[in-house]
Amino acid sequence: MKVLITDGDTQHAIAVVRSLGRRGIEVTSASHRGFMALSFYSKYCSKRIRYPSPSNKSEFIEFMVNTVKNEHYDVLLPLRSMTIPVISEYKEKFLPYTAVPVADYESMKIASDKKESLKLAQKLNVPVPQTIFPKDIKEIQDKAGSFTYPVVVKASFGAGSRGVWYINSAEELVNLFKRKKFDDTPMIQEYIPGEGYGFFALFNHGEPRAIFMHHRLREYPITGGPSVLCESIYDDKLKELGLRVLKALNWHGVAMVEFKHDKRDNLYKLMEINPKFWGSLPLAIVSGVDFPYLTCKMAVEGDIEPVFSYKIGVKFRWLFPLDVLHLMAKPSSIGRFMGDFLDKSIKYSFALDDPLPNLLEPMLIFGHLVINRGRIKYPQGKPRFV
Repeated sequence: MKVLITDGDTQHAIAVVRSLGRRGIEVTSASHRGFMALSFYSKYCSKRIRYPSPSNKSEFIEFMVNTVKNEHYDVLLPLRSMTIPVISEYKEKFLPYTAVPVADYESMKIASDKKESLKLAQKLNVPVPQTIFPKDIKEIQDKAGSFTYPVVVKASFGAGSRGVWYINSAEELVNLFKRKKFDDTPMIQEYIPGEGYGFFALFNHGEPRAIFMHHRLREYPITGGPSVLCESIYDDKLKELGLRVLKALNWHGVAMVEFKHDKRDNLYKLMEINPKFWGSLPLAIVSGVDFPYLTCKMAVEGDIEPVFSYKIGVKFRWLFPLDVLHLMAKPSSIGRFMGDFLDKSIKYSFALDDPLPNLLEPMLIFGHLVINRGRIKYPQGKPRFV
């Protein structure tokens, strides 16, 4: 099997390349960021490609179609929110030459848009945070005094934790919208006190073929963001809610449905749908659900045997750069930071058989500190409850 992955500069691209490469699959890693793509340095990366920025759709699609056509790839596997919607939109152009295990564009548009995702969840009776979708700045000014603070302002598309702002007052809210130019009016959401949980799945045209769940034990930014330390779990209610959402979308390919467990009413509240591979992917793999391999096998063979069981209680820690950044943001966590080295249930991304990507990772910390010095602790703003 010959696989082309996009977004080789993402954290989880290394996990994808290793997963496939260790099974003897020929993997090409591609990115528009060149040497910044750590997966390029994996010994399991057979070839490296630099493509045009996906922000230029026509140039990007033309390049990618010609690549899969001329190089005869069996599977095109996009990994990031920057590339997946574009490839989904133009999927028909690729299908004569390769398999593309991503959802159809109509489903992808809903999953990629936080507003539409929440509206879908509400229709399905899946609990969500109280949310408003303001039409313009005037509506925000009119309603700012009626909110219970803190609130969370979220961009509608992508951006991850970078598209999130924690706001503590009406004045702060109005000022945010005055000083910042948004591509699309973001939503304003109540803050949910509780911890993060994820439901992950691989679907084959509306039918689940693999599932996994995790609990975030630590995250960065400390106000909410990617997993720093997480643990594999199994929860029937979490599974039921995640399946309900993805079945309604007639999903195809992988997706994450992100929840927070509201400690006020003991309910899982849907935060967003992540229509792609996720940062904590290595935890699923070491727990027994090899999503990259299963996805490619399904794409080539048409279907796979379901994988609905896995190891519970496995932990995974992202020491570089996330846990180091978490420690810098919250020095009081030094005890847990050091104590976790003694926890034998915790796995790490460092691979003795493929060390170079991990040896280069600390360089990212230095670059992050230089670019974001002064904003390490609360890059999204400090909510008053912290």
